[in-house]
Amino acid sequence: MRWELAAEDPVRIHNLAAALRDFPHLQIPDRARNNVKRGSPLHTLAGLLIRRGLTDPDEAARFLFPSVTHLHAPELMTGLRAAVDRVDAAIERKEPILIYGDYDVDGTMAVIILKTAIELCGGAADFHVPHRIREGYDLRDDVIERAAAAGIRLIISVDMGIRAFAPAETAQRLGVDLIVTDHHLPGPDGVPKAHAVVNPNQVGCGYPYKQLCGAGVAFKVAQGLMQRRLDEKDHARMLQSFMKVVAIATIADAVPLTGENRVFAKLGLDALRHAVNPGLKALLEVAQISNKRSPTSTEVAFRIAPRINAAGRMDIARDVIDLFSVKDVDRARLLAGKLDRLNADRQEEERRILRSIDERISGDPALCEAYCIVVDGEGWHRGVIGIAATRVVERYHRPAIVIAREGDEAFGSGRSIRPFHLLEAVESSHKLFTRYGGHSHACGFAMPSANVTQLRADLDAFARTRLTAADFDPVLDVEAELDLDEITPGLFQVLRLLEPYGTGNHEPAFSARSVRLIAPPKILKDKHIKLKLKAGESNGGHEFSPEPSEKQELSAVAILTTPNCHPDGAVIKRDEKAEANGFQLRTENRELRTGVRTVFDALGWHMAERLQQSPLLAGDAIDIAFTIGHNDHPDFGGLELSLRDFKVPVAARESTPP
Repeated sequence: MRWELAAEDPVRIHNLAAALRDFPHLQIPDRARNNVKRGSPLHTLAGLLIRRGLTDPDEAARFLFPSVTHLHAPELMTGLRAAVDRVDAAIERKEPILIYGDYDVDGTMAVIILKTAIELCGGAADFHVPHRIREGYDLRDDVIERAAAAGIRLIISVDMGIRAFAPAETAQRLGVDLIVTDHHLPGPDGVPKAHAVVNPNQVGCGYPYKQLCGAGVAFKVAQGLMQRRLDEKDHARMLQSFMKVVAIATIADAVPLTGENRVFAKLGLDALRHAVNPGLKALLEVAQISNKRSPTSTEVAFRIAPRINAAGRMDIARDVIDLFSVKDVDRARLLAGKLDRLNADRQEEERRILRSIDERISGDPALCEAYCIVVDGEGWHRGVIGIAATRVVERYHRPAIVIAREGDEAFGSGRSIRPFHLLEAVESSHKLFTRYGGHSHACGFAMPSANVTQLRADLDAFARTRLTAADFDPVLDVEAELDLDEITPGLFQVLRLLEPYGTGNHEPAFSARSVRLIAPPKILKDKHIKLKLKAGESNGGHEFSPEPSEKQELSAVAILTTPNCHPDGAVIKRDEKAEANGFQLRTENRELRTGVRTVFDALGWHMAERLQQSPLLAGDAIDIAFTIGHNDHPDFGGLELSLRDFKVPVAARESTPP
């Protein structure tokens, strides 16, 4: 793994750090507040903000302390006013409304948001969520025809429809007004001819923030509707209530957690701690998320979202909307339990497909050398291939498309790496598909099975014009170098202001050089390793060295911080979950009390094989890359580091004392 250390602008960092001292909501000890020298918490925070493009103190304040007042006016989005006018008229005329949504987390949460908003405003709304296998993605003519026959005159799509030209024509022919709300990129032919198209990514839309998920766009429509039909107090209260649902969708859909998305995620995660909806509470229970604290974005992404997605992947997504709509506690628990079981089935199917993919790639030299991996199989579950594609990208560090063949038809799902725009690649072979869509890092499509071989050749050739071999090397972005003695509760407390982490705002990784291994490494359970590390003899020349008293100033907020989760946390046994996600370094309290240089226990998750290939010896000086967190376990909790990687410098190994 290649580490890339971010460049620094010392003048800008110092100026922003000085401005941070005056932020009234910044709750840190006075000594940390008054110090802006290199190595201080405020200096480190300022550098992290600047690397996120936040150089202005006002911008930094909005990022660190998001508020509902930071949301943009919904009418700034093209088509939204026309959409709200039509929904408002339907409510006045007591017309039934059909909401047509996708079957994933984003789509189902969008249905819940818009359906609830319409009903709160006095309207009546039913919904249709397609069956992934029988109907597939996007609007269908036959569903619109049945709705029209049943007297429906208004259909609203959520998280789909931006390329549904034929269904839009069907709706127009049948006298049905179609409102398309979506966030996916429009195609080269523009947008469908609908009553209104609400999508911040359509040409000519001047909405200030373009990165909303489908539920985020639905939220803006709901915001505009409630703004018109509810009094100010009820409107404000319902906006806060919807934050929980839109936060789940925003995090699950992996859109950037910046701008409005950060407002949704931050306020929504805080609100999830006080969930009152019976279905949501039951879902949090089966996901083993405590109501004593706000869940993290990691817990939403890897515990809540997979269970919601499992309904659409393995069965029918209607169960999700029913779960969030049910009032009976026992019924809610039954539905949540079903989602939990479906998720377990999904995990088993995922493991089966991945075993087959690994065998295929290892036995095919052409696939091993492909710049874009395209792998197909008969009988693979269509609802799991997207997750399988993600795993292939993680394992082989290159774009990947996984295709489930079902006789003469094939259904594919793709994921990509940072430098490769996957939708552009797919569009370069658009004649091979019966339908397709997506964005820069994910895509989905259907095609004749006979075209799979041609697609494999086309995408590999396209990728070779866009990528080099260096693009396949995994890269770890290191934001700053720290000495272990600089890692204090004061630093941890200011780092928490950057949460929630996710796409566009990754948890900051740091590096420390020449950390000394002071005891032989241990192997745990034949798969993990435990190292005991100590800071080197020099603090790297930094001007700031924290006093032992500051190291003990751990706020109540910090104590509530949860341990990190392994990316597939749902399959980890409960007693192992606290030790997931790379290495975890636990500070020994004895060292904090005495003021001696800090010693860390370093736990490496699934790193035993690496230790066997490259043994470590007591006395080795190693370079480490890590993130900073806190484990709230009553027995072994405390300030901790989660290592992302480690390296043994050759010079350090040669100078290791006997």
